[in-house]
Amino acid sequence: STTLGFSKEDAAALAKIDTWAKRTKTGDTSEMADVQEADPVWYQATSTIDNCLGQDCADYAECFLVKARKKAQECEILVVNHHLLCADWSIRDSGFGELLPNAEVVIIDEAHQLADTASNFLGITVGAKQLNDLAQDALIEYFNDATDMPDLRSACEDLEHEVKDLRLAFGIELKRGEWRELEHNPQIMAGLHAVKEQLQRLTDQLELASVKTKGLDSCFKRADELVKQLQVILENNSGKWIRWYEVHRKTFTLSRTPLDIAGEFRLFMQHHKATWIFTSATLSVANKFDHFANNLGLSEAGSASWASPFDYAHQSLFYHPKGLPHPNDPQFIPLIIDFALPVLKASKGRAFFLFTSHRALKQAEDLLKNKITYPLLVQGSRPKAILLEQFKKAGNAVLLGTSSFWEGVDVRGEALSCVIIDKLPFASPGDPVLKARLDAMTQQGKNPFFEYQIPAAVIALRQGIGRLIRDETDRGVLMVCDPRLLKRAYGQMFLDSVPPMKRTRELADVQAFFLEQASEGTKV
Repeated sequence: STTLGFSKEDAAALAKIDTWAKRTKTGDTSEMADVQEADPVWYQATSTIDNCLGQDCADYAECFLVKARKKAQECEILVVNHHLLCADWSIRDSGFGELLPNAEVVIIDEAHQLADTASNFLGITVGAKQLNDLAQDALIEYFNDATDMPDLRSACEDLEHEVKDLRLAFGIELKRGEWRELEHNPQIMAGLHAVKEQLQRLTDQLELASVKTKGLDSCFKRADELVKQLQVILENNSGKWIRWYEVHRKTFTLSRTPLDIAGEFRLFMQHHKATWIFTSATLSVANKFDHFANNLGLSEAGSASWASPFDYAHQSLFYHPKGLPHPNDPQFIPLIIDFALPVLKASKGRAFFLFTSHRALKQAEDLLKNKITYPLLVQGSRPKAILLEQFKKAGNAVLLGTSSFWEGVDVRGEALSCVIIDKLPFASPGDPVLKARLDAMTQQGKNPFFEYQIPAAVIALRQGIGRLIRDETDRGVLMVCDPRLLKRAYGQMFLDSVPPMKRTRELADVQAFFLEQASEGTKV
């Protein structure tokens, strides 16, 4: 490793990555606990789908991805995540080959997530990071092989400059918004077109340079594709698509997402002949599969459900405390902390405290850190896998988490005996994609709140609850703080979808539950 061009901190991080890379068997960056996943230094040590040179790479034979693909081609049963599955579909449909071998049977577990993942892959996103990465990669190629083309260098630098100016034009507020908001902002629209013009200029320069090397040719193809995608986002105003933007701390993204993925997904299934099986513990709402089936265009599919093997009535207790205000009340988070403290004392820590927003999580962290003696672990402070390992090892920790800890997390045994949920997990009504879909349902004469928002929130709540009881010997308390469970008529839809736990509104019952388990000497 060299320190040339790197700060001391980056050079030290790269040295750690280099040491880890020589001993890892998978190349999975989440294994590397000493360098945060979000650290920009990873860009210097990893390739993306955009800048990978494929067989032209000097390290092709040692590439972890190549080895994994080779192994996958030889397997009869292949386990992949939804993103890789959707990426494979996307590449096949574009005619650029495949990532995975053909399959006669496709079994999709945690299928309740598939609609969102598929929606992302069926859409288009162009962001500041993609544009800056392209400019940086093209600049590297310029210094290596095209220093006789000064216009190429200036095109790279000018694109980065316009991208930076556009980010500044978006302002300091971090948000997701509808495209029409941008159309009413002349400064942003001028910035968008300036970025497009500079991207086209860079593309033209790269086309001239593309005959020199494989690297320059790769950059040209990326630039050409980005120009086309940006053109589609800027000019396509079809009612079948949702255009929206998102502003991050240092970057931004511009997106076009399908309004309705059911038709697109149905067509995809027709093109890819296989037996499709969708499974999840949370596909149904009130014992009906309508919400899931309608989202993916599976109205003609057969369905079946099986009862849980867990004895919820004896293994768990559902605590819904009295006296909490509406979640919009500014004192809601401080009050649920006050209500949660005696529960955490009774459980001796060993709890997940799940929130529906990062703002609520941060507020809870500030309130809790000086009020409990148990280890306090907070999402975002370390990689998820490391936090989970620390949680299990501590045996008495309290972990604060948002969406990524509501599902796909499996902690069995004594380490997790309590799950506290701040409020019913309705998706933000201000989300531009959700808003467009709800508006479309209203125009069709449907009731989006009861037909979409409630079913989606019920599924999310069931996922959060599912962290508590993971096998036949687990026992624990679920605490849901949202008073709308009983104060709103729709609360019954949530209660009807909760496992058949004993229910209480009394703290004394919670304390007795934990005392009983402690006296029995069994796992709580």
